[in-house]
Amino acid sequence: MPFSPLGLGVALATPFKKDYSVDYDALAKLIDTQIEAGTDYIVVLGTTGEAVTLSDAERHQVARFVVERGAGRIPLVLGMSGNSTGHLVDTIGRTDFSGYDAILSVVPYYNKPSQEGMRLHFEAVAQASPLPVILYNVPGRTGANMEAATTLRLAASESGKIIGIKEASGRMGQIREILEKKPEGFSVISGDDALTLPLMAMGARGVISVIGNALPAEFGEVVHLCQAGRFTEAAILDRPLQPFYRALFADGNPAGIKALLEIKGMAENILRLPLTPVSGKTYEDLRKASDALAAILAAR
Repeated sequence: MPFSPLGLGVALATPFKKDYSVDYDALAKLIDTQIEAGTDYIVVLGTTGEAVTLSDAERHQVARFVVERGAGRIPLVLGMSGNSTGHLVDTIGRTDFSGYDAILSVVPYYNKPSQEGMRLHFEAVAQASPLPVILYNVPGRTGANMEAATTLRLAASESGKIIGIKEASGRMGQIREILEKKPEGFSVISGDDALTLPLMAMGARGVISVIGNALPAEFGEVVHLCQAGRFTEAAILDRPLQPFYRALFADGNPAGIKALLEIKGMAENILRLPLTPVSGKTYEDLRKASDALAAILAAR
């Protein structure tokens, strides 16, 4: 059955040890936690996975480790991005995609391509990729916004490989236009945990989440209620998660989720430069939010 990015996708963090090497024991536990919690699919080597701080060899090792640990128990999406189209196409051609169901590729960053440049870039990626492609628009990081018209042209491209977009622009009008005009079978996915409920109420098919690393069952319940059209119930469960949404991104991602994973005893609070841990205030905000949520869940 073809892969469709529905429900709760989690952008998997990459845990590190104190010597900054990849902590494969913690990574294994994170993968197992996602599967046990009912996460619908995992995204490997994205922004939250600190892919840009890993060497080529480490990226390959992490990608293969997740396949082996997942053992076919959960669909997998591999992050494949770059701001040189030729280099990215070459990398795609040399990548082992066995065990993966799709790729996630972000709008080229730093060099701010035109809308036509973005379109041609993703057409080249789709042509090179043996797997379906999920676009990723996050102008707050890339410095360039992919407009609705460009997304819609790509959604209707002849290759048929571009199956969805992770929209993290925060531009509700733009996202609504995509939802209203997209072809059948093209999925719009929230790229913001905090906007998942309203976007799914508008017609988005799910989320690729950060908070899901640490709270897959709790956030997954919100997402799956939204899928069932039970938005009032989802809103009640989403309310105690609001403090996390604010604190997780106060000092940038993935700094926030690394702190929360440590608070929950799931991984060390270690990042590679130029990324650094959150401030003491943000860490305390996350700890308080975690304690408050635990009290709410205990009282259910």
